[in-house]
Order: sequence, then C-alpha cells, then structure tokens
Amino acid sequence: MLFKIILAMIAFSANSVLCRLALAGQQIDPLSFSVIRVCSGAVVLLMLWLLSQTRQAIQWNLYSALALAIYIVAFSYAYIQIDAGVGALLLFGTVQLIMVFYAVFHGEKLNLKRGFGLILALMGIAILLLPGASAPSLSYAIIMMISGLAWAVYSILGKKMLSPLASSLGNFLLAVPLVILGYFMLHQGANMSAQGVVLAMLSGGVTSGGAYVLWYSIVKRIDRIDASTVQLSVPCLAILGGSLFIGETIGLRLVLSTVIVLLGIFLVIYAGKNSVEEK
Repeated sequence: MLFKIILAMIAFSANSVLCRLALAGQQIDPLSFSVIRVCSGAVVLLMLWLLSQTRQAIQWNLYSALALAIYIVAFSYAYIQIDAGVGALLLFGTVQLIMVFYAVFHGEKLNLKRGFGLILALMGIAILLLPGASAPSLSYAIIMMISGLAWAVYSILGKKMLSPLASSLGNFLLAVPLVILGYFMLHQGANMSAQGVVLAMLSGGVTSGGAYVLWYSIVKRIDRIDASTVQLSVPCLAILGGSLFIGETIGLRLVLSTVIVLLGIFLVIYAGKNSVEEK
C-alpha cells in the first residue's frame, strides 16, 4: 500500500513538471496539450478496462466529466506563466481548502484549531500572491485556482464511484469532446513539436489516466483524512522536480508560503481527526 501511495504522489507531482516543461519551453500550446492529454488518458484507461478480468460496465457522469475537462484546460493554461512548484501549491492548496469548506457546509464542525489552520493556509496563499518580483502572475494564479476548484469538485463527486477504472474511463471519454470543444472555441493557433506531443501523452496516459485509477483504488482503502494528508506531499515533490528538471528557482517566498499552507492544512485535517476520535 505504501508503495502505491508513493507512486501516486510522484505521478501527481510529475503532471505539474511535465506540463510546465512542455509549455515553458513552448514545445506545445496549452489547448493542444489538453486535447492530447485527455485523449491519451482515455486510450490508456480503455486498454486497461479491456484487459481487466473483472470488467465492470462503464459508468457515465456528465458533471464529473465537465469538472475534469475544466481542470485539465485551466491546468494547462496556468502553466504558461507559473512555475511547477507554485502551480502545485496553488492547485492542491485550493483543493484542500474547498474540501474543508464543503465538509463544514455539510455539517462537520469547525473548531478553534481547524479555524486557525484554515486561516493559516489562506495566509500562505496570500503571501505567495503578494505583489513583488517573485510573485506569480495573478491572472494565471487565478486560473490555477479555478483548476483546483474543478479538481475538488471531481474528487467530491468521485467518492460515489463504484469502480475506479470504469468510472475514470467514463469520465475521460465524456471529457474528450468537451476539451475538443474548448479547443475550437478558445484556440489561437496550434503549436506542436514532437517533444511537446510526447510530454502531453505521458501526462495523459501515465500520470493522469493510470495514476487516477491507482489513486482511487487507494482512497477506497484509507480514510478521507489520511487521503487528504498524503496529498500535501505533492507541492513539495513538484518544487523539487521543477528545480531538478526545469531549473526553476526555489525562492524564500515560495518556501515560506509552502510551509505555511501545508502547516495550515495539516492542522485542519488533524484537528478534525482528533475531534472525531474524542467523540
């Protein structure tokens, strides 16, 4: 189980590195990257489904597919101007905060420790976005946070899935025409190199399609709190990957905001866990 969790977290962080590597080097435009990514993911999932010995009926959910499509397109657009580590922090920070707000809205109590953790996490994101030479582009940061919102919705809807593989396949197949529609509505000229296409295929087939099935099979065997906690490793891995493979600078602001956001979310999660155990 531990090996599977580590593999899934590496895949999630690799998504940020692969996307940034392709777009920062102008190897491909964001919409072409999105189309190839979602199509590659659908193909890999279809192959896995066909090879599955316990093949279950494909499960279709238009809302999940729409959330997936928005996440993929916004994710690619944001990485035009945002470093891999910054993007992962904004993405997963937003996901975790939305999940907390959703839980509170649906009846979970927000005690003093959880409230402090939530404020701390928001402060960390605010520090990252404060004006300055090292601040990420505000407009692209907002786009990444929209991507995080869509991923949070996808994750919430995914809790009802019966089969990780059959559900993921249905979502990707439905997302393909949605992303292609977005391509024709928003594209301003295609730009593709062989390297860009390969990076998009790796992102879609390996670190998206295959990794999502792996992750949702893990989620079914661990509780929501532990599932949320292990995802906090992704921004750290993405920062390291961005530095090693893309040469991105790890500045003091990024380190500070990352530590504050992760501490805040960690406090929210474990304050909630302790309150449940006390009952």
